[in-house]
Amino acid sequence: MRVAVEEKVLSENDKLAIGLRERFRTNKVFCVNLISSPGSGKTALLERTLEALPKTAKVAVLTGDIQTENDARRLARAGFPVKQITTGGTCHLDASMLIKALADWDLAAIDILFVENVGNLVCPTSYDLGEHAKIVVLSVTEGEDKPLKYPSIFAVSELCIINKIDLLPYVPFRLDEALANVRQVHPGMAVVQTSCTRREGLDGWLQWIEKRRLQAMAA
Repeated sequence: MRVAVEEKVLSENDKLAIGLRERFRTNKVFCVNLISSPGSGKTALLERTLEALPKTAKVAVLTGDIQTENDARRLARAGFPVKQITTGGTCHLDASMLIKALADWDLAAIDILFVENVGNLVCPTSYDLGEHAKIVVLSVTEGEDKPLKYPSIFAVSELCIINKIDLLPYVPFRLDEALANVRQVHPGMAVVQTSCTRREGLDGWLQWIEKRRLQAMAA
């Protein structure tokens, strides 16, 4: 019974995601879904990303958490539209949550929509949000075996961001092994290494976004 219910929920979500994807296509919105464990630095990465963009950029952010609006307040300082989705206990965002959050936004005024999912490497993997790409963030404060422990999210993501590389001298994280594990699960996967503290690697991340956006708009 539990499996049947889960399958029904996912089926309903997929139907809603199809509608979202069509809305994004019609309005030429490039949407990316950032997924990671709690504390990987997704919010800090988005802060640095928004700071690096011109103030005229047509960018918006939806950020998900079980409780509080702390992340939305942090991200709103950059001056772009930001909305918090508080799930109240649900460990992932789903398509219905995005539809509700986007109801009063003019999608035609947005070129890039960043979705910061709830901190979790399992549940968000299964939920299509109509996004163009899932992006998985792995920090060096975690284990380099995360891609092997949670292969599904690494398999479906287009990009892996290895974050907090400024801490490499101080933590027992074997970068080469982590890269090997990423590519064992997803051969040829793009990888960008970043430090939000030192603002390292942001150019590579921004270049990836723009290249992937242009691909999506040309499709």
